[in-house]
Amino acid sequence: MSLSRRRFLGALGVTSTGLILPFAAGCNSGGDGEGVIQSGDVPLPERFTLAFKRPPVIKPTSSEGTTDYFDVRAHTAKVEILPGVQTEIFGYNGTFPGPTFEVRKGRTAVVRTRNDLPVPIVTHLHGGKTPAESDGYPTDLLLPASGWTASAHQHHSGVAMEGTTAEGTRNYTYPNAQRAATLWYHDHRMDFTGPQVWRGLAGLYIVRDAEEDALPLPKGDRDIPVMIMDRAFDSNGALSYPSIDPTLKTTPGVTGDAHNGMTGDVILVNGVPWPRLQVPGARHRLRLVNASNARRYRIRLDPEPPSGEPFTLVASDGGLLAKPQEMDSIYMVPGERFDVIVNFGLYAPGTKVTMENSLGDGSTAEVMQFVVGDKITDSTSVPATLSTLERLDPAKAVRTRSFTLARNQENGHYVYKINGYPFSTDRSWADVKRGEIEIWEFSSTTHHPIHLHLSPFQVYKRGGSTSVNPEDVGWKDTARMMPNEKLSLLVRFDDHTGKFVFHCHNLEHEDMAMMANFRVS
Repeated sequence: MSLSRRRFLGALGVTSTGLILPFAAGCNSGGDGEGVIQSGDVPLPERFTLAFKRPPVIKPTSSEGTTDYFDVRAHTAKVEILPGVQTEIFGYNGTFPGPTFEVRKGRTAVVRTRNDLPVPIVTHLHGGKTPAESDGYPTDLLLPASGWTASAHQHHSGVAMEGTTAEGTRNYTYPNAQRAATLWYHDHRMDFTGPQVWRGLAGLYIVRDAEEDALPLPKGDRDIPVMIMDRAFDSNGALSYPSIDPTLKTTPGVTGDAHNGMTGDVILVNGVPWPRLQVPGARHRLRLVNASNARRYRIRLDPEPPSGEPFTLVASDGGLLAKPQEMDSIYMVPGERFDVIVNFGLYAPGTKVTMENSLGDGSTAEVMQFVVGDKITDSTSVPATLSTLERLDPAKAVRTRSFTLARNQENGHYVYKINGYPFSTDRSWADVKRGEIEIWEFSSTTHHPIHLHLSPFQVYKRGGSTSVNPEDVGWKDTARMMPNEKLSLLVRFDDHTGKFVFHCHNLEHEDMAMMANFRVS
């Protein structure tokens, strides 16, 4: 097989800036000795034989003025993920993933959530500019409607965790006072985020606005959600996860090396293993979402188009970029989103185009497949200018804060810490003023995806250089931190006040206490 120059350089880990990254194709995407679960002897489908599916779009139950009301019920359900096999999930409205919200900027969404699961939940709108009381603070528990008698949360540090609780139902209010963007929502329960998201508590949340509507980008059936997550299955078809307490009611934590980050051997897209999608020969918008617990991806297309780069990046976590970027691949850490345009009109009809993960191997090296149909009239295009973005000025930053992420072993188990301390609800690492700009610097000896609640940021420096990665441009809420590389972010806290968290978005690291508070006043 011949390789193009850009594919050869990508396989070596060479970026567009000429830097050699500390990984190579074929290495496992989780890295760092993570816990890898291999599925049992349950039959797995042949790749690219199952049809691609879009998650169902939830409709408002009612509307009043500029507010739409949605009803969501979290409960266990049996669904078919593997052909002919019933798998029990934790599901928002009983689906895996949960229903997709499609909302408009300026219209408030009130999500009336009922918990009919046997465990507490906490819903976080990832990327949302959300008031503190609806942000999904990890100890703001929604208890089961059937009752809950377990004691208050005791994290790995042994420190009691305080928070608000609601019994049975809770309203989450999302103002949607933000740009069009691909967001997602997921469980955020203290100590148990990893296993509860693994079991299905996640879904898409798409914000639309007039600015984006006016652009000639692909819409409708050619605007495609691609929510990527890896999982593993027991021999009976159950989702396999090494919880110390499989009931998720008492003792938090995982067994073996899973504390480093949980990865599985089955790649799902919108809940379907390695799906296949027929596409007409025209431009399509793919909304790529890394919803995995810990797995990192470098997304490529094989074959590449006969001319041009495979991807035109038009938006990231916080919405439209200022200008499109031509990309040969997209590097994604857990929690990140990238909207790309792929022109399938460049391929001959009948071509099978495989979306690959060059950080995977074996069953995790492929994600899904597109089968290109006949060319159609295509009135879409990608404008040279997409949006006008403000660039935060580092000279206006009022202070710089530094955060070191590290792991320690205590009392026979691992605790992941920020600045030497595990998470505690009563310790704030940053008291910030609304409207002020700060520089936040993160460092570690290993991989961590950094996620800030509430306030989007701009990547300022990597390793002291303002020459950042192509995926860093635009407004972000999650960014990859490479081993031994200082990551500097510019953040302006100009939305809501109250207490929020920032944390590693490797969900097992988060559950092991790699999280901290900040307060906005």
